[in-house]
Amino acid sequence: MILLPAIDLYGQKAVRLVRGDYAQMTVYSDRPVELAKAFERQGATHLHMVDLEGAKDGSTPHLALVERVVRETGLSVEVGGGIRRMETVERYLSCGVDRVILGTAAVTDADFLRRAVETYGERIAVGADVRDGFLAIRGWLEQSALTLEDFLARMQEIGVRTVVCTDISKDGMLGGANLALYKALSERFSLDLIASGGVSSLDDIRALREMGVYGAILGKAYYTGAVDLRQALDEAKGGPA
Repeated sequence: MILLPAIDLYGQKAVRLVRGDYAQMTVYSDRPVELAKAFERQGATHLHMVDLEGAKDGSTPHLALVERVVRETGLSVEVGGGIRRMETVERYLSCGVDRVILGTAAVTDADFLRRAVETYGERIAVGADVRDGFLAIRGWLEQSALTLEDFLARMQEIGVRTVVCTDISKDGMLGGANLALYKALSERFSLDLIASGGVSSLDDIRALREMGVYGAILGKAYYTGAVDLRQALDEAKGGPA
């Protein structure tokens, strides 16, 4: 299983929210590029980045910062947040990002999603942000009428390979991942699932790895010191060498 430490961006800083609430924002670093380099020094190979400003309005205020991370590290970077046009997809991929994550657009614009997948294949991932069984969109500020199961079935039919699935109720709470959800999804769908939201212990990481989940995102638990990144990376790989 791959482990992806996360950097959420707002105002050119690395921040974390609680359950997607922009009013509950904590700034953890005003030097996100140096933070990414620190992840790499500790053994990380992948990085999950989200532009929280872009998620609200579809802009790309952190494009240059993401490009610096790609240029100055050897990390495999995936990025999401406000990617709703082919031009934006192309800008991120052309600067060296390995995978872009479509969130709101994957829910609201099926034609765009199909076109992106047809053009870029596995470099297109989808974010499935779920609250009470339904997909949330536009930076989690709006609730859609689409259930998670119906959405994932649609993604599988379109040919999406990777889905980042976030249980919003768990995000930023340090209360543990929704293991039952990821187990059920991994058994039902032949997608590469990346678990996000509430991954807060080595036990969470071990359980996700043992159920065959493709990846897990480590966010607030790292920033608060609840989980050591080196130990988490070892656990994701199957334990210390």
